[in-house]
Amino acid sequence: MPEIIAGLKLLAALYLFLLAVKLIAVSFTLASEGHIRSLISRAGSPLMGLLIGVLSTSLVQSSSSTTSLTVALTVSGALPFHLAIYIVMGANIGTCITNVLVSLTHITRRNEFGPAFAAAVVQNFFNLISVILIFPLEYFFGYLTRISAALSGLVSHLGGIALFKPLDWVIHPGIRLVQSVLGADPLLIGLAAAIILFLALRQMVVSIKQLMLDRIRQAFGIYFFKNYGRAMLSGTVITAIVQSSSVTTSLVVPFAAARVLTLEQIFPFTLGANIGTTVTTMLAALCLGQPVGLQIALAHLIFNITGIILITPVRGIPINLARGLAQIAGRNRLIPLLFVLGQFFILPLAILFFGR
Repeated sequence: MPEIIAGLKLLAALYLFLLAVKLIAVSFTLASEGHIRSLISRAGSPLMGLLIGVLSTSLVQSSSSTTSLTVALTVSGALPFHLAIYIVMGANIGTCITNVLVSLTHITRRNEFGPAFAAAVVQNFFNLISVILIFPLEYFFGYLTRISAALSGLVSHLGGIALFKPLDWVIHPGIRLVQSVLGADPLLIGLAAAIILFLALRQMVVSIKQLMLDRIRQAFGIYFFKNYGRAMLSGTVITAIVQSSSVTTSLVVPFAAARVLTLEQIFPFTLGANIGTTVTTMLAALCLGQPVGLQIALAHLIFNITGIILITPVRGIPINLARGLAQIAGRNRLIPLLFVLGQFFILPLAILFFGR
């Protein structure tokens, strides 16, 4: 009976966690509404496109939103295709902000914060390294542009595919309830999201420990994280189902905090999430029926697959960087705050407005 109660509490906490992550996205979107489109349309060079992708995705907390706007602007002729590619690269980095913010809710609990923060930033380091490696390939040789152009002709005949969003079906009633109480004030919604997220994560960790860590580790090992390939496939499938890589990667943070999952298990799962979010974008592009939209979605997929091929043999690099930064952050609590503000906001804004 105690295990059943703990299991029900875990499910309730999981729902509140997903609701809080979505509310964070809603609050950021409301706060930046009307500015993202004009921001994306300002891309005038590959570096600016990359930084605009980082900044705009950080503001709306959704790489899919950034990619969709990029597709719309490219189709309308307001944005050249070759710059859209770099915005998509930047969106891959910007989407990492959500799980990093989630990890910060553990900052007051030293034994949980280290593994939680490392789990959050390992995807961030993978995406940064991918950009460092693939940016020059695209800039000098048109790597993504050429391959995506060739592939788009092969799959464009598939036609429209209707999208089903099970996560939205479950979570939207909760979002509507919060908005009916708080209105459309982004500050109030963001504050409510932070409170819900803190309480949900705390209950998740408590419930996980009550349900016996060894049993949960065994279940995770059998079904999701048995080996590198299965963990990557799990990340891909779950992200394709919930249609949000931010939700998928944020979901492993409390399990890392409870020490159910190791960083080595989490790493391939986040790579799968990167692929899963491009599947969603590709389905959306097929629905739109625009060849340029499909090409952007394919370029995004090729970017992530190339990153996986190049980095998997040396995966110790992003894993050790994440673990090292987490150790430093554990000694100085200002480090993770500076990491978030510097990477996702201050640096892009400084280069965009002062580096012209």
